Amino acid sequence: MSKKEWISEVTDLVDEHGYLTPLGRRHIATFVEDGKTLLVSFETHQGIQTLSPQVHPLGWEMVKTHRWSHLGLISDGDTWFRDPAVYAFFDRLVDDGFFDEFEDVLFYGAGPCGYAAAAFSVAAPGAKVLAIQPQATLDPRVTEWDKRFTDMRRTNFTDRYGYAPDMLDAAAETFVIYDPAETEDAMHAALFTRAGVTKLRLPHMGASLQTDLLQLDILYPLLAAASENRLTPRLFARLARARRDHLPYLRRLLARLEQDDRPALVAALCHNVTQRMRAPRFASRLKRANDRMAD
Repeated sequence: MSKKEWISEVTDLVDEHGYLTPLGRRHIATFVEDGKTLLVSFETHQGIQTLSPQVHPLGWEMVKTHRWSHLGLISDGDTWFRDPAVYAFFDRLVDDGFFDEFEDVLFYGAGPCGYAAAAFSVAAPGAKVLAIQPQATLDPRVTEWDKRFTDMRRTNFTDRYGYAPDMLDAAAETFVIYDPAETEDAMHAALFTRAGVTKLRLPHMGASLQTDLLQLDILYPLLAAASENRLTPRLFARLARARRDHLPYLRRLLARLEQDDRPALVAALCHNVTQRMRAPRFASRLKRANDRMAD
């Protein structure tokens, strides 16, 4: 769907129980009121097109299954929501006491949207935050080592809602999910090290954690657990065991073991996988690893 068509469809859908409002040229806000728990999610129009078969914001799943209310901030492309129109929107929400109407508030986003979830959470003191692979800032004086987003270096990350870790001081609890094997993501996660922040590691899951968590059917349970004060490293580890049956993860783990020249571990992994599923690649690697060890 084109952006114009999508906005028209969403406007019709939320008309009875909320609203859709443009915020400048590249952002819109949607609101659906249902329950006393509010999910504030940050997404891109392109991500919604890719990740949702119904082309719905991710937060709508929690509206349907948990009867939550949902405030969605949606950008056209990756903007990190660095827009005075977005700042003014949150200012109005604060002035109107919007967040005070809800018993629980959870901010969520991934990547650039994870940055925004952390940065704008300051508007709702006492909220919880779940951020996947968030950037702390793209101010080159702080993160010149991150070469992925050099086109954003002229964007101001030092004015209002700027340095994301500092904006978490009023949050009740924050969870940062990242893959420590992704160097830049791990370095940004290190900048979030402070009281009230729990870092949850997913080694060898790669650079698209939100997509993987959706495929594993654990993103929505993570959101529910975070909102209900049930998310702990132990619960996270239990949910993350689902990746044992996730072939993209298993392939990345295999590649890492082969890169490190660990034939015994390669054989152990491939034996485990081939006993549980049909995986020709792992069967051939198992034979190769066994031959190496026999030699």
